[in-house]
Amino acid sequence: MIEPPRTVQSYIDQTPAWPDGTPTDFIPMTGMQWRIWLLASAGKFFEGLVVFMTGVALPLMVKDFGLSPVEKGVVSAAPLAGIMVGAIALGGLADIYGRRRMFVVEMVVFALFLTGLTWSPTYLWLVVFLFGVGLALGCDYPTAHLVISENIASKDRGKLVLSAFAFQAIGALVGTVVGFLILSNLPEISAWRWMYATAIVPAIVVVLGRLRISDSGHWLMSQGRKAEAEAEVARLLEREPPYPKEVRLADLPADEQAAVARVRRTGGWRELFTSPGRRATILASVPWFLQDLSTYGIGIFTPTILVKVIGHEDFAARNVSALIARDILAAKGAALLDVLLIAGILAAVLLADRVGRIRLQIIGFIGCAAGLGLASLSLQAAEPTRGILLFGGFMLFNFMTNVGPNAQTYLLAGEVFPTEIRGKGAGFAAAFAKLGAVLTAFLFPVLLADIGVDFLLTVLIATSLLGAWITWQFRIETTGVSLERIGRR
Repeated sequence: MIEPPRTVQSYIDQTPAWPDGTPTDFIPMTGMQWRIWLLASAGKFFEGLVVFMTGVALPLMVKDFGLSPVEKGVVSAAPLAGIMVGAIALGGLADIYGRRRMFVVEMVVFALFLTGLTWSPTYLWLVVFLFGVGLALGCDYPTAHLVISENIASKDRGKLVLSAFAFQAIGALVGTVVGFLILSNLPEISAWRWMYATAIVPAIVVVLGRLRISDSGHWLMSQGRKAEAEAEVARLLEREPPYPKEVRLADLPADEQAAVARVRRTGGWRELFTSPGRRATILASVPWFLQDLSTYGIGIFTPTILVKVIGHEDFAARNVSALIARDILAAKGAALLDVLLIAGILAAVLLADRVGRIRLQIIGFIGCAAGLGLASLSLQAAEPTRGILLFGGFMLFNFMTNVGPNAQTYLLAGEVFPTEIRGKGAGFAAAFAKLGAVLTAFLFPVLLADIGVDFLLTVLIATSLLGAWITWQFRIETTGVSLERIGRR
């Protein structure tokens, strides 16, 4: 009996059955699906590694190039500005040129600019190469999500996207640990160059791996390339014993064909800001913007804040050895706190498909505000209470941001838009979010010097609570919903 044509997602969601016809709940991953997941995880790892390593490398860069507070802010903001531009300028190209092609291109760009970064001869080139690295990572925000979510069963989409996203936290921890190890074994100002150089060879390996993955059947169908979509879905789902034995895709419904045609005429951007797409755009972008204000501000400048608050401000960096010793001290504290980022994202992986994206995001925002509140209280306390409140507050913040808004905003941004504008929607959300990160990274060095830690923590508490409120007001729950239904309801 020949089965009737089906949709891409119905083939991906297909479950095996026992010989008597009893269905199972388990959908085994194919080798190709695991390969896609692993290669997408690598991009998030590199982001955490590079961005959070900057917190350790920054004092050495300041000394190496003699940077002013404003120039220091520009260096901190450069990779985040690149992410912002890359997400909106390059991420949307995945809707035009395909998921796989941009998945490869972004990593080639990353490897090239990373190599240039390690050889930066001047402050200007340093900023250019950091921006270029961010450009590639920005493109990875939507494309990494899309290549996973469009090739994974609906019931497992949340945990697999977030488990890949968890590598951002692992990269953050590895970045601080690598910084600490290099500083310990190479106590020189040029040590920051070796920190970034450690990622060059792994990036090249990832480029080679991405060249060999299957393309998205969802995207190919949206382009009217049905025969190619059938071939790519069959390649994606290749198993032993084989099932499905044949892939026969149904034509897109009339309303979806009309939507695709409209996007081709208009470019697709208008759909993000008119009803009903506007609600999805607000949900995907505004809470992510508010979350990035605190996550990147606290993440990049945790070493600086620790040195300020713990009481080592008098440990002045009068010479190179003093600077490196203080940087090592701060790196140790930052690495300890980064462990909680990993714990938080692991909790998100376990809970996202059970508790739901919206609920976790709201709880996480409130938990972030509570953690920052504890850190703020430490400023008026004496030791040892001061240290307990500070570390306890930052540990709670790191855990709650990853179980909640840092993970869920990324997950939602790649789910709430229909296929034909998913790259643009996720790219815009990531770019808008990174605007917050850029502002934070640029202003934090200046504000820390001028108004202190207390005021900054108070502002971030308010933005976290605002993020919880906006999430509730514009909520769209995507847990367990097929990508072919999301955005069509």
